[in-house]
Amino acid sequence: MAAICVFCASSSTLEQKYLDLASRTGEELATRGHSLVSGGGCVGMMGAVADGTRAGGGHTLGVIPQSLVDLEVADLASDELIVTGDMGERKNIMIERSDAFLTLPGGLGTLDELFEVWTTATLDLHDKPIVVLDPDGFYDGLLAWLGQLADTAFVRTSALERVTVVKSIGSALDVIEERVNAR
Repeated sequence: MAAICVFCASSSTLEQKYLDLASRTGEELATRGHSLVSGGGCVGMMGAVADGTRAGGGHTLGVIPQSLVDLEVADLASDELIVTGDMGERKNIMIERSDAFLTLPGGLGTLDELFEVWTTATLDLHDKPIVVLDPDGFYDGLLAWLGQLADTAFVRTSALERVTVVKSIGSALDVIEERVNAR
């Protein structure tokens, strides 16, 4: 059983397919006996993945800065909710409390979190698995751009290889389980 940190959008104006993806991810995570670490929000995909995890009987840990609690977007149904002073502290706790990272579609905050764990992995500050779940090509442009950066030596190919991109929830969790068990 692993503590899997899921990064995803917290927007409340997303297409239903993204909310469904998040909910199914949470349900499958719980079905396989894993716990969820999230950004502690109750809206958008972040809320859907937490609700899906709880619906499947899984444990949820939310980590949220006080400023977002003040906006009344905290997931008060979390089994454990840690309130931090700022976003940096939030990310540090999420990294510390997680065995692996799974990124779903999202915006700037999601990318910030993905790049934080990706960068720290390439600096050998952790060796936790990082998986991007991209069932419909959401990240194709970003991944192509990163490939171009590797072609021009701005990014090492070995750094790109630290992240695994998959198309299905099952494949994402298979990769995480294999790598967590191998550590």
